[in-house]
This record gives sequence, structure tokens and C-alpha cells, in this order.
Amino acid sequence: MAVKFDRQRSFGWMINVVAHRTAKKFDIELKKHGLTIALWPTMMCLWEEEGVTQRDIAAKSKVENSTTTRTLDKLEKLGLVERRADPNSRRSFRIFLTEEGHKLRKTLLPIPLAVTQELLCSLKPEEQELMIELLRKMVANI
Repeated sequence: MAVKFDRQRSFGWMINVVAHRTAKKFDIELKKHGLTIALWPTMMCLWEEEGVTQRDIAAKSKVENSTTTRTLDKLEKLGLVERRADPNSRRSFRIFLTEEGHKLRKTLLPIPLAVTQELLCSLKPEEQELMIELLRKMVANI
């Protein structure tokens, strides 16, 4: 017997399929450069602004502070970031990219664009623009 989905359930399922496929493709591409999708939000935050605190990164990335700690530990072991003492707080550190972390930006930034283009290629240009705008609204509401 076929299962009937109501609109809300099928929408959630479709979002899940798209998100899973996109994340998997993106993760595969990042692994070619020694990174994972879990490390991406932190790198993006630091490419936008260095010298921020771990708490700032967690807030911008919308992840728990403890997750950010583990992420920074991994990035530090990879030689991509460094923690420096915060001159305003003895208990806090400021996070900076290393030279290698800076170099990766040019290599990695095209990857999500390529994955997005592949994902949206079945849509007409005006549908692509609408999809992106609608997703921005949804993300802003989270």
C-alpha cells in the first residue's frame, strides 16, 4: 500500500533529501583538501573576520560552544588556526587563521558555488533566484 504524505511532511522529506545530497557532495569535495563539512562554518567565520572569540564563532555558526571547541582543536592540529590570548580577558582567546588557513580560502570558496550550481541546474534562472531568496528567508527565521 502506498503511503500518502501530507504537504508538510513531503516538504520536510524533500528538504531532507536535498540537504543530505548537497552536504554529502560538499563533504566529499572538502575531504580532498583535508577538511570536513563540520569544519566549514568556522573557517567561513574566520575568513569573514579574524580575531573573534570562540563564543563569537559559535554564535555566527549557530552551533554549541562545546562543538566549536572541538572544531577549533581540529583546525589547530591541521595548522589552519591559532589561539591567541585575549588582551581584554585572561580567560578568553582570540582566534586567527594561519598563513595556510588564509591560503585555503582561494581554493575552497569555489566548492560550495559549484555544488550549488549543480544542485540548481535543473531550474530556470528566475527559479534559481526565487529558490535562493526563499531559502534566505527561511534561514533568517531560524
